[in-house]
Amino acid sequence: MLHGIDVSAYQSSSYGTGGLSFVFIKATEGRSYVNPRLTAQTKTARDAGLVVGFYHFLWPGSLTAQAEYFLRHAPDRPGDVLAVDWETTGDGTHATNAEKDRFIRTLKELRPDNRVVLYCNRHFWLNVDSTSYAGDGLWIADYVTAGKPRIKAQWRFHQYTSDPHDKDVARFAEEDDLREWATP
Repeated sequence: MLHGIDVSAYQSSSYGTGGLSFVFIKATEGRSYVNPRLTAQTKTARDAGLVVGFYHFLWPGSLTAQAEYFLRHAPDRPGDVLAVDWETTGDGTHATNAEKDRFIRTLKELRPDNRVVLYCNRHFWLNVDSTSYAGDGLWIADYVTAGKPRIKAQWRFHQYTSDPHDKDVARFAEEDDLREWATP
């Protein structure tokens, strides 16, 4: 398994990259937030030769506008991975299953040279999700032993801790396998 992290504006732009194969960087949220460290965090990842992913925190409604907003800010580069972060919003709501699915499909249509994955926690996957649609793969958050999330579904990425920051593993034997998969 390969190791990676995910970062947002809460992390430094010059985060450590030693021992990592990939990084997911928060790009946007809803239709009005852009990570102010997006450009610098992307440069850190690219300078280290990592596979780079970008994620959008999904809010209910305005799905096409959210997808277009995300894609305006996430770099357009084949081989980068795009992710939708599907969880409870700051006001206690969440996008529906149909909205989540439509958002993923819209990203896949608008960016055919990128893989699109679903990020959600174990509770959402087991109790909120009703379609099991995760685009090109599931990125599951379950804070247990790395690579052993407590779900039966196939997964591509596993976020296994948030201490001291979000750490992930990817279900690929070699970095070249991840790079090959990331370029559809």
